[in-house]
Amino acid sequence: MAEKRYAGLSFDEAVQKYAKSVLTACIVRLGNPSDADDCFQNTFLKLYRKAPDFSDENHLKAWLLRVAINESKKHLRDNRRLISLDEVRDIPYQSPDDLSDISWALMRVEPKYREVLYLYYIERYKVDEIASVLSKNANTVKSLLKRGRQRLKAIYGGDDNAQG
Repeated sequence: MAEKRYAGLSFDEAVQKYAKSVLTACIVRLGNPSDADDCFQNTFLKLYRKAPDFSDENHLKAWLLRVAINESKKHLRDNRRLISLDEVRDIPYQSPDDLSDISWALMRVEPKYREVLYLYYIERYKVDEIASVLSKNANTVKSLLKRGRQRLKAIYGGDDNAQG
């Protein structure tokens, strides 16, 4: 029996190629590496079990990111009584010496903005691609990007009034 292929990649190749993107998407949403690991595993488990057909590697990557984000949302919903991300967000972060690394600031932004900012700036998706991955309207994504940028700017500038 031939090994299942995912847009021309074996399962191991798909995991190796997209592991960093999927794990980062989970961490961005959850803010907790151990919870992100669980969602990461669930994402690739779904890929293995469902074995969908993909037209190309971009389709595979978008599918993996969508599943990772949905798994992260499900995890938050199922574990909401433990600790909220707002409480985590209020933990004081210190700016790193290298201001080109925005990950510290990104983790202080609300998850709905964090997701679109991550997909836009880190994964280099276009607005319409982000809309497809998140199942949102493109204009909604543009609004989230605009507000998310304002919040990032406020965090870099130290203006905490833009948080609310």
